[in-house]
Amino acid sequence: MNNLKNKNIIVTGASGGIGNSIVAKLYENGVNILATGTRIDKLEELKKKFNNIKIIKFDISQHDKIEQFINTATENLGGSLDCIVNNAGITKDNLTIRMSLEEWTKVIDVNLTSTFLMCKYSIKKMLKKKFGRIINITSVVGHTGNAGQANYTASKAGIVAMSKSLAIEYAKKGINVNCISPGFISTAMTDQIDEKHKEAIIAKIPSNRLGKPEDIANAVIFLGSENSDYINGETIHVNGGMYLG
Repeated sequence: MNNLKNKNIIVTGASGGIGNSIVAKLYENGVNILATGTRIDKLEELKKKFNNIKIIKFDISQHDKIEQFINTATENLGGSLDCIVNNAGITKDNLTIRMSLEEWTKVIDVNLTSTFLMCKYSIKKMLKKKFGRIINITSVVGHTGNAGQANYTASKAGIVAMSKSLAIEYAKKGINVNCISPGFISTAMTDQIDEKHKEAIIAKIPSNRLGKPEDIANAVIFLGSENSDYINGETIHVNGGMYLG
């Protein structure tokens, strides 16, 4: 029993492959879901498939509107917030000496600063009931590094450290802040990798396969439930043994 039925949960980046899977798994568990993303067509598809979920198109790079978004989302969920899954993020890859300041700043602003603000305003809602779950989606490369992704790896490593600090600050208030760090997951993005490169990636994974979006969604179910009550400030690695932190 995972105790998730009727919990109010926001999922960002819901229009992508992993986000879709998270929404589907939460729906199976009777959660009241508010899904957000930048692609309204994909959000509308989710709403048709899962007819009682709420959707709001929102770009988390709009820092000055995040507090308003959290307020509106919470109202749409009936006035309280139990959990947020911060899944949204971007990449702008380049080798370091070619990476522009704009490429660096944009990725840090969206992946790290926006996640911080989503956490901040969600915590304000959760303090009222002295209960909450924050689940931040990071990445295996935030622990290992990756060529051409200095900006992305820095943003994901920053989320891990930030989450630990938030966990320490609000544990006594009944709010748990944890991370899920996916390895290479089979999505539309990884489908674009040429077969030779994909084979090289799989060769580094002890499980000898790419992960499935459902693997991430299953970890969300666990961390969002009361079964994870005594887990705080941690990162669950879902990477088939590629990185053993």
